[in-house]
Amino acid sequence: MFALKAQRFSDGDRLEIGGWPVRLRVDGRARRISLRVDRAKSEIVALSPTARRLNEAVAFAQEKSGWIAKQLAALPERMSLAPGGTLRLNGQAYRLEVGPGRARIDGDRIVAPDDANWGLKVVRLAKREALAILTDRTAVHAAALNRPMPSVAVADPKARWGSCRPATPRAPAAIRYSWRLILAPAAVADYVVAHECAHLIEANHGPRFWALCEQLVGDPAPHRAWLRAHAAELHAIGA
Repeated sequence: MFALKAQRFSDGDRLEIGGWPVRLRVDGRARRISLRVDRAKSEIVALSPTARRLNEAVAFAQEKSGWIAKQLAALPERMSLAPGGTLRLNGQAYRLEVGPGRARIDGDRIVAPDDANWGLKVVRLAKREALAILTDRTAVHAAALNRPMPSVAVADPKARWGSCRPATPRAPAAIRYSWRLILAPAAVADYVVAHECAHLIEANHGPRFWALCEQLVGDPAPHRAWLRAHAAELHAIGA
């Protein structure tokens, strides 16, 4: 009598567990099998330290099917950008419209040409605005802390709003932000900028670090609470 061969899974495979989407991912930095919510894609990611343990990751996800259902059911519906809608950038609401030429802000409108990539062009516009505004605010807070201006970039991380690499003898400081901060109120985004700039001095979250944050933007608690409450909404916006 022969034993049935176990199903083999690969990094990036997608499957349904309890009717909910789960994506398999191999992460060599992971120490154990775990699950996390990918709010940007409205799915669960099952993490495994190695490809050989992906079967374990699938089994673990099946055991946690109730948790998966609860997490994904609680996510807001995806908001696809489309003409006729609105989008808030840096706290200001813009009407989304179709028009000739490059995607642009025109008064209280965001206009992009009518083609299959309309939503992507609006997202790219939002990213450009995010980079410009976050770079400007970084310059303000770095100067207030008497630190050289770091390099600034935007990306789309799933689990953090910003990251800071302090300067070393070999490399200048660098800060990376989530472009989605442009979708938050201006004061909330500015808090994240202050938070990362404070890391230029204090590479930790100790009392001196929080004192620097308060020096720059006042009490950080309301901004942190807003991000916790609205993170899923910001990650649900896309093309």
